[in-house]
Amino acid sequence: MPASTVVTIFIVEDNAWYGEVLEYRLAQNPDYQIRRYTTVQACLDNLGDKPDLITLDYSLPDGRGDQALRQIKERLPEVAVIVISGQEDVRTAIALLHQGAYDYLVKDEETLDRLWNSVGNLQKQLLLRRENARLREQIGQKYDPQRAILGESEQIKQLFALIDKAGRANISVSLSGETGTGKELVAKAIHFRSERRTGPFVAVNVAAIPGELLESELFGHEKGAFTGAISRRIGRFEEANKGTLFLDEISELDLSLQAKLLRVLQEREVVRVGGNQRIAFDARLMVATHRDLNLEVKEGRFREDLYYRLLGLPIVLPPLRERGHDILLLANSFLNDFCRQNSMAACSLSAEAQHLLLQYHFPGNVRELKAVVELAAVLAESDTIRPQDLSLRGERPNHPPLIVPGEDESLRGQTAAIVQRYLQTYNGNIQEVAARLQIGKSTIYRMLQKKEIHLP
Repeated sequence: MPASTVVTIFIVEDNAWYGEVLEYRLAQNPDYQIRRYTTVQACLDNLGDKPDLITLDYSLPDGRGDQALRQIKERLPEVAVIVISGQEDVRTAIALLHQGAYDYLVKDEETLDRLWNSVGNLQKQLLLRRENARLREQIGQKYDPQRAILGESEQIKQLFALIDKAGRANISVSLSGETGTGKELVAKAIHFRSERRTGPFVAVNVAAIPGELLESELFGHEKGAFTGAISRRIGRFEEANKGTLFLDEISELDLSLQAKLLRVLQEREVVRVGGNQRIAFDARLMVATHRDLNLEVKEGRFREDLYYRLLGLPIVLPPLRERGHDILLLANSFLNDFCRQNSMAACSLSAEAQHLLLQYHFPGNVRELKAVVELAAVLAESDTIRPQDLSLRGERPNHPPLIVPGEDESLRGQTAAIVQRYLQTYNGNIQEVAARLQIGKSTIYRMLQKKEIHLP
């Protein structure tokens, strides 16, 4: 069997004969490494060796089972303890299980078989736990900033320093930057660098969830809370307990829900929609937005008290066009990964193609660069990518021509006209229009649904 299934067992039993019987039975599994002690103190003195399991006689020369269990759990909370007692007292058993005992066995002719089964179940749990820890370690390595975020520019070096600081402190983090700069990637890098890396990372895109469903998504709901609530559902705050909750596009949160979010953050408790029970949670909050939240506060679209509650450590992600030769570093990495994943011959960028990439403004940032070079690898006639293989959007002015509305046109009509003109200018690219106008994509989708605007 693999080494990860080995179980280290301490047998604490003052009856030498019974201790030998327990050891003999358990030793039939070669994966069980067993050590025997006759007193509580001897066991406590060796807890530094971190056993996986302790079988504990309830009546020992230097302490009762409940006292010994408490001392062991204070020193080594994660260890499993099976209490073996000569008395069949249900109240004692229940009290010990509430105190944290893994199992309670009465000394009789079936004790050895029950102990064997109990330790076997524990071994399976340990195997799953260790495999889970191994996978989390691999994920953590994947999101190590030096591996996940490529770049050698000064802006990226400063970003690495901030990620390192955020990982060492349990502080809220607010990420800002243009669409496609990698805000969620940075949030994951911080999470897997922090003490919460063994907990869940839960991401919610606020802009992608209709407002009337968002409260239930975040806080959960009880059965029958509203039409369609056929069962209880825990919210994302509960889901992220002991881990990190990442709220992307936080500026899209409407004011009424902002007030509820503020209260949740202040009280560190949630109440599910349709429920009364207050549920405590312990999750680190990270938020992201492509807008200037400070400006949103000044214009009355975002609560000032919530802004300061969320601000924490602010991290601004640089746009790709300001990162210089990081563009080529990223392009080559994307090319190599794409060719390897698709069993294609390795591609390289010609000098002219490199120059064109360095001159391009990349409104879609890293996400756009990845799409461009992957398409170029498919379109290229050889293993060298030329300028004509790069599907770059033509240079456009930063803003469409100014719209002069009629005197009697409503504010809603003027807004629709502006959005429509931007859609025409940017060929129906909703993501880019939302970024340019600093409005949510959901706003544009609602206007399309109401037929106030249309896609070109």
